Amino acid sequence: MLISLSLENWMSFRSPTKFSMVASRERQHGERVPRLENYQIRILPIAAIYGGNASGKTNLFKALSFIKGLVVTGTQPKATIPVKPYLLDAESDSVPTRFALELLIDTTIYEFSFSVTEKEVVEERLVQILNASERVLYHRRKDVIEFDVSLAKDQFLNFAFQGTQDNQLFLTNSVSQKVKNFRPVYDWFTDSLELIAPDSRFGPFEQLLQADNSLHAPVNKMLMQLDTGITHLGGDEISLDHLAVPEDLIQEIRNKVTDEVAVRLLDRDESILFSRKDGKVVANKLVSYHSKRDGSDAKFEISQESDGSRRVIDLLPAILAVSATKSKKVVVIDELDRSLHTLLTRQLIEAYLLSCSHETRSQVLFTTHDVLLMDQDLFRRDEMWVAERDRSGVSSLISFNAYKDVRYDKDIRKSYLQGRMGGIPHILTDTCLLQAEHEKVID
Repeated sequence: MLISLSLENWMSFRSPTKFSMVASRERQHGERVPRLENYQIRILPIAAIYGGNASGKTNLFKALSFIKGLVVTGTQPKATIPVKPYLLDAESDSVPTRFALELLIDTTIYEFSFSVTEKEVVEERLVQILNASERVLYHRRKDVIEFDVSLAKDQFLNFAFQGTQDNQLFLTNSVSQKVKNFRPVYDWFTDSLELIAPDSRFGPFEQLLQADNSLHAPVNKMLMQLDTGITHLGGDEISLDHLAVPEDLIQEIRNKVTDEVAVRLLDRDESILFSRKDGKVVANKLVSYHSKRDGSDAKFEISQESDGSRRVIDLLPAILAVSATKSKKVVVIDELDRSLHTLLTRQLIEAYLLSCSHETRSQVLFTTHDVLLMDQDLFRRDEMWVAERDRSGVSSLISFNAYKDVRYDKDIRKSYLQGRMGGIPHILTDTCLLQAEHEKVID
């Protein structure tokens, strides 16, 4: 679970900013809030982040995407780190960008933090937080590292650090060197953290091709319940000779595909899976089926589906996976409501929340413009946040729980739209100026 994320000098977040999933003392919807008895805290299962355009909502999503990429993929030798500092003052270019995350992994909380510039990792720290104390597993300052006393005698750790590039996280390199001490933190980024952007297309869509996959039947069932018109999804085998793909790319794919490894090829309108069957490379694409008047199936290309239906196909596997019993997924969705009717969006949220309890260890975080979701019958106040950008272009994050006059029975949607809570666009509405510009165009 994600307990908190702190960031500084990242895109529009110039000043230190903290986003926390730790529950307040609020009692509303308390039956679904997970409890960590060992730490005597409760962690929220969901968070909705509102805000005007360019307020910083997506920049928070991009921060998690950057962190995951740097941890999982790393940086090639001599390559620059694709960090994006605040650009609206001269000082930020010379100041490192800093991130800190608190994570619940199994039953243990870790704090992982690092500071980077384009050229190097300036500082990196991994802390194991215990009930009444903490252990600094390692603390790196540029080319110097200190290990906890329990690890200091392990010569291989020092050897692994000596092979860590200046532009690379030690966490990433240690795992590549088969160091197991810090593997749980690395695995959280690879296995638990799922990021869905507004233009994502079908994720690991091979799950939707295979009838024996555990997600295949539930996804098809919900597609019908959500009034998409789709009765089920399936795979359609296509000849490699008929693909509009360069021959050199086809050959590259042939070389990569094995009995154990499949290759995905994604674009906006089509998703193709290359795998090996009976010793040959075969290609299957995702298609949808609708019912004809006579009850038979009509096959549709995915490109023939509406943007809303395609967005549902994007989201359903993640929503079902995060709702599963004992799931440890943390799904972060930018613009959850993109192309979706508000009732459909609400249904997806409610489907997840119904699975939540004190034992839940999964989470859904999302950004949205849909103020109809700003409902205390659906969310607690500490589960709703506002991203606000000031006149200097600096973003901040504020929990609705920070507004002391927001009672549990208050219509917060009205207060938000009236601008009392920030996070709305500051629109210029000088009708005289608009009329003057209109007359210029006519002349």
